[in-house]
Amino acid sequence: MTSAPTRPVGDLLRDWRQRRHLSQLDLATIADVSTRHLSWLETGRSRPTAQMILRLAESMEVPLRERNALLLAGGFAPAYGESTLDSPPLGPVLEALRAVLAAHEPFPAVVVDRTWELVEANDGIQALLAGTAPELVEPPVNVLRLSLHPEGLAPRIVNLPEWRSHLLARLARQAATTGDAGLTDLLAELRGYPGGEYGGVGGGGVVVPLRLRQGDAVLSFLSTTTVFGTPRDVTVDELALEAFYPADPATRTALLHTP
Repeated sequence: MTSAPTRPVGDLLRDWRQRRHLSQLDLATIADVSTRHLSWLETGRSRPTAQMILRLAESMEVPLRERNALLLAGGFAPAYGESTLDSPPLGPVLEALRAVLAAHEPFPAVVVDRTWELVEANDGIQALLAGTAPELVEPPVNVLRLSLHPEGLAPRIVNLPEWRSHLLARLARQAATTGDAGLTDLLAELRGYPGGEYGGVGGGGVVVPLRLRQGDAVLSFLSTTTVFGTPRDVTVDELALEAFYPADPATRTALLHTP
């Protein structure tokens, strides 16, 4: 749950503006407020209303969890609920996600939360897990740790330096844009794993593939990320579906004919 911040709301608004690399003029223009008023809000000379906090947060694309934190810092109640995964309100959400997971088989797909912990997976993911250490697939499973740990998928990833650099860059952007200390800690952990750095530019193709050794074959995947476009619940806002598609005919054939 969101806890009450100890810093003034103006300080937090300024932090988010700077994290988004916006000047006061930039944010004032986007949010349709005066630069003077924004300056007074950030310095504490004016006290923002709940509506103004939400307006500025929306303009800066602040995650819902942190919008609640801003409201608490301003002396207001949170605006967004935070349901547990097994609560009735999330029933239709999980049903929709499970339908997508099932329809994607036999290709792998997972649902993760904001810290990359596994929420749901389809049966297709089993094809990727051969040889991984048992403790890495014991709940809670962190899919980035599972991917890059030397006892996880890493030894079988043919293009490990390239894939590793892609995941670390993505996690670094996420940590920077959300301000989540847990993601920063995870990033530091993953950077400590072996795997090399990718020094190439481009590398062929239009996206970075995951190329995974499977017996005598190499499976090649493209990945996509799906999120809910209009969340009003913190938990829903933080769910993402990661789906893997065959990047070549050989991979498609191999998965379609897997017993």
